[in-house]
Amino acid sequence: MGVLQIHERRDLRGEIRVPGDKSISHRAVMLGAVAEGTSRVEGFLPGADCLGTIECFRRMGVKIHRDGSETLTVEGQGWEGLREPETVLDVGNSGTTIRLMLGVLAGRPFHATVLGDESIGRRPMNRVVEPLRLMGARVDGRSKGSFTPLSVRGGQLTGITYRSQVASAQVKSSLLLAGLQGEGVTRVEEPALSRDHTERMLRAFGVKVDCDSQGVSVSGGQVLRAREIRVPGDISSAAFLIVAALIVPGSRLMIRDVGLNPTRTGILDVLQKMGGELEIIQTGEWNGEPVGDVTVSHSSLTGVEIGGDTIPRLIDEIPVLAVAATQAAGNTVIRDAAELKVKESDRIAATAQELRKLGGRVEETDDGLVIEGKTPLTGGPCDSHGDHRIGMAMAVAGLVAAGRTTVTRVEAIDVSFPEFASLLEGL
Repeated sequence: MGVLQIHERRDLRGEIRVPGDKSISHRAVMLGAVAEGTSRVEGFLPGADCLGTIECFRRMGVKIHRDGSETLTVEGQGWEGLREPETVLDVGNSGTTIRLMLGVLAGRPFHATVLGDESIGRRPMNRVVEPLRLMGARVDGRSKGSFTPLSVRGGQLTGITYRSQVASAQVKSSLLLAGLQGEGVTRVEEPALSRDHTERMLRAFGVKVDCDSQGVSVSGGQVLRAREIRVPGDISSAAFLIVAALIVPGSRLMIRDVGLNPTRTGILDVLQKMGGELEIIQTGEWNGEPVGDVTVSHSSLTGVEIGGDTIPRLIDEIPVLAVAATQAAGNTVIRDAAELKVKESDRIAATAQELRKLGGRVEETDDGLVIEGKTPLTGGPCDSHGDHRIGMAMAVAGLVAAGRTTVTRVEAIDVSFPEFASLLEGL
């Protein structure tokens, strides 16, 4: 069991780059695997989740080569190049891998069994399984296909119009991938705009994608063409260091080449609303994704209330946003975030529980958190709950907690930010 010890710090300074975006890395492998020709991926995130995606597609016959830790070549042979796996497809802890891969498998004329770790076994799959069944896929599993392990026998699919009850890029992406293999048009509508990495990357691979204010559509039968993909830095990983620089006195930090996709930058908007001193400069666009530099300095923060359409744009950053809120004057209220309960852990409960261990005044609600600030924190023992984002959030809290903070089960951090501890130490 990995342990990370953090001491109260001053003056976090430097110019850094964070690992490649996890969501984009997953999609680069998947789309490259079903494209025609060899794709090259630079800036790939070599975290546990993304490496699991590589292994799953290798088991379906796709040749994927790693040239160093962050560069890949993916030899795609189109949809027909996928082969029936001889063993189960194990996604480990990756919800993105399993949900998107279900969309891939739904249209393939073979059988596959998909499972993951204990955390994946608790996460709801029916939100993807039900619409895939409406399209013609045959999927079964525990609780009538609501939980893993799942058995998929793909085949002829027909496009549908599906109105998702949750704003979920995983649901949307799964159905779009299935729709590309089906007949007719597949359209997905959402209650709020979810992250659009799949739409942007599909266009980069030559697919026509139609988007409007209500949803997104693709027509079946389109061919993906191989291309070079450059993965920007992950804004979700950068968020931990941005919050650290905001709350640790004397800090000033520049993060280079980070993704600035507007469906992901809710954390930057909220931190600025809280009074955070952030300078954001877009420097270019990589395969349809805006990229730039973020400079952040220690700031006096004020509590805010957030909810509604803002939540899907920062859902993964809420644990570290709660850390920032403990150091902000006044109350911070987070609502409409019930989706946090079905992540790698129940992030509402875990965030509240761990921050209270350090002296934070945090109250759970049915769909969010209420954090009272500004609160002095005191170091102590914390647990990641096997969740990379909880582990990193507690490490950031430890930077402003008096004394020593010990975070256990930090091996979970390797899912998205393998170099987190060493990078933090370097600052």
